Amino acid sequence: MKHRISHILKQKPSDERLVVEGWIRTKRMSKTVCFLEINDGSSLASLQAVIDLTSFASAKTLEDVTTGSAVSAEGILVQSPGGNQAVELSCDAITVHGSSPVDSYPLQKKRHTLEYLREIAHLRARTNTIGAVARIRSEVSYAVHSYFHDKGFYYVHTPIISTSDAEGAGQMFQVTTLDMLNLPKSSDGQIDYQQDFFGKKASLTVSGQLEGETYAMALKNIYTFGPTFRAENSNTKRHLSEFWMIEPEMAFCDLEGDMDIAEEFLKYVFNQVLTNCPSDMQFFSRFIEKGIADVLQQVVETPFTHMTYTDAIKELSANNGKFDFPVSWGVDLQTEHERYLTEQVCKGPVIVTDYPKEIKAFYMKMNDDEKTVRAMDVLVPRLGEIIGGSERESRLDVLEKRMVDLSLNPEDYWWYLDLRRFGSVKHAGFGLGFDRAIQYITGMQNIRDVIPYPRAAKQAEF
Repeated sequence: MKHRISHILKQKPSDERLVVEGWIRTKRMSKTVCFLEINDGSSLASLQAVIDLTSFASAKTLEDVTTGSAVSAEGILVQSPGGNQAVELSCDAITVHGSSPVDSYPLQKKRHTLEYLREIAHLRARTNTIGAVARIRSEVSYAVHSYFHDKGFYYVHTPIISTSDAEGAGQMFQVTTLDMLNLPKSSDGQIDYQQDFFGKKASLTVSGQLEGETYAMALKNIYTFGPTFRAENSNTKRHLSEFWMIEPEMAFCDLEGDMDIAEEFLKYVFNQVLTNCPSDMQFFSRFIEKGIADVLQQVVETPFTHMTYTDAIKELSANNGKFDFPVSWGVDLQTEHERYLTEQVCKGPVIVTDYPKEIKAFYMKMNDDEKTVRAMDVLVPRLGEIIGGSERESRLDVLEKRMVDLSLNPEDYWWYLDLRRFGSVKHAGFGLGFDRAIQYITGMQNIRDVIPYPRAAKQAEF
């Protein structure tokens, strides 16, 4: 019977024959015994297979068993006399499916730097660190879908190719079939996009929010979970050009309801990881970021503090000399400000609301003061912002004026404005950068180490 190693390690010794499939981590030989460490990616721990060389029939096969080889090992589970594991496989048959030359296998039994592993991204999932990241990433994905499914949300697949800029920032990757060496021009000398595949300028999406709102106006509560793209030439440890976003949108919902869902959602996801991935979280707490599991547990157990942007500025202004970036009303909060609020002022997660309209997107609802919008950012200790959201502007006239003030052409968003013409209702939503959340959960210092194949400026090797 075939079982994953994570399951086998929880079993007790028995006479049932098992088949274990995986890759060799290490091989140790003595005159009479061969020890193999086999890992199949299902757990941090590997299974030790022990072969009695005095009775093993195929010594030639063992010559082909090297670090990195793919094998199937058969035998029975017995109690291990060693202290590193409770059980081991007493192996009497082994099949090598794919050998691995010892002198050229890039992953040896030593500690490799994460920078080096990025150069061999096609193999790095076989390491303890990246394998643990992959399992956490999978668990968080499942938790996201479980939470929204249980809350009655519908999963909507929004388009990857878009002709609208949801953020108004203009940092988008263009999608075209035009010949770059012979671009068609219109009479005024501009590129004639009518000859392009879509008949107009198109790009990779920066957000599924706008399209998500259209389905919230029919299904009430929806969420998107998919890849998004931003052509921002940033080389920081927190930025990717291709990343995944989780974006719920809720009709008949105001900012207060938005904040409630954001807090509940975040706590649910963190709790699922702590409950279902204890070994991996222990690994991250020990080797990557000391005590990271305790940080997550604190977020789960602590009620989120609420404060307005104006009150946050007052708190920060009292300590202005401590910051690299000076604080005054109207500036966008930097990471150092957000961390100070969570770690020093409130001693826990904070939701900051009612930001100046100048530093927020066009679709956020204007407050009565006409200076601030109904925006909210969820800030957590050690990171700063982890969720950004708002109550959306549901008034047609106010939204049109806001777009004009920001030099956006309302005609480009005619379908989005139609939502305010036909059955408009208050609605709200938020966005969680999935990869940044994984970075926070695991304590990994560089976001390029929490996504299988990172895309950034000058980086698209795999």
